[in-house]
Amino acid sequence: MSTSQALLVVFAMALVTYATRAGGIFLVGFVPMSARTENFLRYLAGAVLVALVVPATVRGGPEGYVAVGVAILARLVLRQALPAIALGILAAALWRAYMGAS
Repeated sequence: MSTSQALLVVFAMALVTYATRAGGIFLVGFVPMSARTENFLRYLAGAVLVALVVPATVRGGPEGYVAVGVAILARLVLRQALPAIALGILAAALWRAYMGAS
């Protein structure tokens, strides 16, 4: 695959990703916003995050448990998600560097 073909593929994937996100936002405008729908949308991102994190944690072994534990504690202390996630990733990296990967 040439460089121009690879760039074309990346551009096409970015376009499709943007179209699905923008299309979702557009379509939600036609959904009547009941309290139940608002609650569903409010908790959807957290549910997706948990669905991604739990299997990775279970497969990850000790460094996965350390990373999630550090991230949870950091979230409780800092009250910000992004720095907590960064600290969890750092904890996993340090665990792997000093204790070895499982």
